[in-house]
Amino acid sequence: MRIISGNFKGKVIMAPLSLPVRPTTDIAKEALFNWLTFRIDITEVEAMDLFAGTGNITYELISRGAKNVVSVDMNPKCVRFINETLQKLQVRNVQVFNTDAFVAIKRVKKKFDLIFADPPYDFPDYHKFVRTLLETDLLNPHGWIIIEHPQTVNFTLIPGFSEQRNYGKLNFSFFQTPQS
Repeated sequence: MRIISGNFKGKVIMAPLSLPVRPTTDIAKEALFNWLTFRIDITEVEAMDLFAGTGNITYELISRGAKNVVSVDMNPKCVRFINETLQKLQVRNVQVFNTDAFVAIKRVKKKFDLIFADPPYDFPDYHKFVRTLLETDLLNPHGWIIIEHPQTVNFTLIPGFSEQRNYGKLNFSFFQTPQS
């Protein structure tokens, strides 16, 4: 994986093959960040990266100047790899937590402008997870929740759904807090 833009532009990060992950492709990541660029100022963003895996999205956010990122994964090997990579990059504005995403969203007490989640494609609780995220008080007004998911998952009936973008087998669905 490579960092596409920002302070670490072009930096290639080699994750161990033993990590149980499916990193977001560079093409999809570039499209995602192009979409974000027209909606938020990344240099003003407080972000959360759930199911962080290799930390791919975390590194891109930090490289592009995000204020702070909370990175969460329940696999200790992934967390160790993220911490080692952040240390090599000499990044200090990322907090990494080794916990389940459902636990993290219930325990974190701050608000975010951007919450990105990339659950495993066989994740059984996509809809429950998105509803739980939307029901928490984690998102700042005008903030975005972005879920990476397979084509078989459809979120269009969930309140707060904004749009879905397709990049081959990979999809991003975008949400904002539903207005009462």
